[in-house]
Amino acid sequence: MGALERLGNRLPHPFYLFGVLFVVLAVTSTVLAWTDAGVTVPGSDQRLAINGLLTGEGISWLLENALTNFTGFPPLGTVLLMMMAVGVAERTGLLETAVKATIARAPARLLPYVVAFVACQGHVMSDIAILVIPPLAALAFRAAGRNPVAGLVGAFACVCAGYSAGFTVGALDALYAGITEKVAAALPMGQEAPTHLLVNYFFTASASVVLALIGGFLTARVLEPRLPAPTGDGSSGDGSSGDAEPLTAEISKEQRRGLLLSAAAVGVYTAVVLVAWLLPGSPLRGEGGALIPSPVLSGIVPLLFGAFVIAGVVYGVAARTVTHKNDVPKMMGESITSMSGYIVLILVIAQFIAVFNWSNVGTLLAVKCAALLESAGLTGFLALVLFVLVVTVLNMLISSGSALWSLMAPVFVPTFMLIGMSPALTLAAFRIADSATQMITPLNPYLFLSLALMRRYEPGAQLGTLMSRLAIYVVPFLVAWLAVLGIFYVFDLPLGPGAGIEMP
Repeated sequence: MGALERLGNRLPHPFYLFGVLFVVLAVTSTVLAWTDAGVTVPGSDQRLAINGLLTGEGISWLLENALTNFTGFPPLGTVLLMMMAVGVAERTGLLETAVKATIARAPARLLPYVVAFVACQGHVMSDIAILVIPPLAALAFRAAGRNPVAGLVGAFACVCAGYSAGFTVGALDALYAGITEKVAAALPMGQEAPTHLLVNYFFTASASVVLALIGGFLTARVLEPRLPAPTGDGSSGDGSSGDAEPLTAEISKEQRRGLLLSAAAVGVYTAVVLVAWLLPGSPLRGEGGALIPSPVLSGIVPLLFGAFVIAGVVYGVAARTVTHKNDVPKMMGESITSMSGYIVLILVIAQFIAVFNWSNVGTLLAVKCAALLESAGLTGFLALVLFVLVVTVLNMLISSGSALWSLMAPVFVPTFMLIGMSPALTLAAFRIADSATQMITPLNPYLFLSLALMRRYEPGAQLGTLMSRLAIYVVPFLVAWLAVLGIFYVFDLPLGPGAGIEMP
């Protein structure tokens, strides 16, 4: 782990990493263009020449398209819109109250499983989930007469594992779908392939249930029996809570009322959308009256935006966290402010992927990789497993899921498309790898936050102590993820609405 930490810390910030890759790509594309290199996509008679970026044509193209490469990058608008909506729900207190209501009411016997399930849905709160759910789980465990360290560690493991899973939809899903859409369009066959926000929804929802059952079992039957009795009382070293406002599992009357009213409002909103979608002749239906594909799926982001904003506003008014009409746009603005680093990163990632597609270097690599996999007999589910294992290792060094997918997608999405696998399937496989080892990489800053929280109950705990306890979750979660994907693959089940295993 120490070696991994040292190696990972030597990697540059993702902004500089993609900047270096951009330069390498520019030189490589130019050299290939000078050698008159090209590629023919299987099933097409057209030969695609490699375009060099450091040529007159390439420089002109970059100058004319740099701005649209950035502003037109699919994940940018989608993620910002989702962050504004989720920001309202989070800043009004709706999401935290929902977590409290779920965990606090769980019977002691079922508590590990309830905590695991809630944690596996926590990615809708983005990184806030890691700040809120584990400490609340520790409080709930202690109130139930159980070891609070088990609740803390188990919740942290399940939040990390469920960051790519769940029934809920968050900004990360929007980011992954947008990048997938952009790189899939590099091949003609990928322009019609489903890459919408819910492209993995059936898979991730199913996996979250399995992960919750396994996570709850490991917490209750493996982790908790082996933990020493806590010697701390949950306070920090100076006897204080460590927070300006200590977390509590209690819910006020106003919060409970707000939660019920927001659920009712979202229920009415959902019913209206479904009725408008299902009505014969509805403009929300697709070509020929089809339900899938349809404007509802292609426009799922604004629909989800409406759901989150309605829920957040109704809750905020009822719980008195929204007291002025300007509070809502202020909350949206604050949530966008927190995404400033992401916007800067997207600037260079968008240019890298755009050049990758325009130069046809991505297509060339995809064709060569597909041919190599076929010649080695590594096709089908075996190729997916190999891909998962490779990304699992890389995830220990590049802890940013968006940066890692931006790096892997331009090559592997087209590669697997050429051997008959849909972009949705490649993204599903990546989610597995991004999830499994996230909890134990030393480059995860929240690992050290969890250590600080654990020391409140176990003052002598060290980083190795926490990692050894988290390690018990890694292999079972990885195997469970792969097993769920294997079921979808073998039985050719849709990974999401309109998104199958094979290329359409």
